[in-house]
Amino acid sequence: CRAAGAAGRGADDPRRCGSQLRAISCHPSRFFSSCAILTLSPGASLFAPLPNRAADPLPPPGTAARTAAMSAGVYRLPALPYAYDALEPSISAQIMELHHGKHHQAYVANLNSALETYAAAAAAAAAAARDIAGQVALQGAIRFHGGGHINHSLFWENLAPAGSPAADPHASAATLLAAVARTWGGLDEFKRAFAAALLGLQGSGWGWLVADGPALRIVTTKDQDPVGGAEVPIFGVDMWEHAYYLQYLNGKAAYVDNIWKVINWKTAEARFRGGRDDAFKVLRAAM
Repeated sequence: CRAAGAAGRGADDPRRCGSQLRAISCHPSRFFSSCAILTLSPGASLFAPLPNRAADPLPPPGTAARTAAMSAGVYRLPALPYAYDALEPSISAQIMELHHGKHHQAYVANLNSALETYAAAAAAAAAAARDIAGQVALQGAIRFHGGGHINHSLFWENLAPAGSPAADPHASAATLLAAVARTWGGLDEFKRAFAAALLGLQGSGWGWLVADGPALRIVTTKDQDPVGGAEVPIFGVDMWEHAYYLQYLNGKAAYVDNIWKVINWKTAEARFRGGRDDAFKVLRAAM
């Protein structure tokens, strides 16, 4: 396999990918068996290696068997750690069912489809058909739908029912709160700064609290771009309209006010005390 930014590494070196989300071009017979399409950090792939299909090749494209194999062996929708109605009244069961079961599922399905098509384009390029343009054209779809899968997988895990111990920052996130106080002066000041960043987003995107080493920052990402580089996503808030509109209409400020009641501070603390690999372990579990 080869990836941009991997100069100096062998063609089959699994450490070849850099820190950015990117598509990679792999030998067609090994694309799904050994390659993680999204990368985490130098020397670590975002998803666990895919099952080795050398002895069990994929069925022909376009067949029901191929679709079933792709669904079973590539990326799948992660189960929620709570019921659809567990976050009410902050987030309605209707929104959760649509957001998780329809929107996130669509990102997963479209990612798998784009990866399958990308593998075919890579095979054509390897067979001297020179379908490089086809591979390049698909990278945008992989980035968008792959980012949607990453962001939503992190989002579900950084929510918890209101009133639960995990939703109490003082009971569950002592180390993180101390860092928040050093950076913003206190939790209330941080919430105001974070809310301002969320409400300042133009169009669709995400707001994130990230750790860069011991430092904390608030960042926003457009559309479905995930947090990149070495930064650790501590928690994120989805600011796409599908995350709130059925319940809050155009009242984004009310959505932002209420999301604080269901932030999973226990997960946030674990991500802060751990690292980027720890934050993304939910994605490996969804393989």
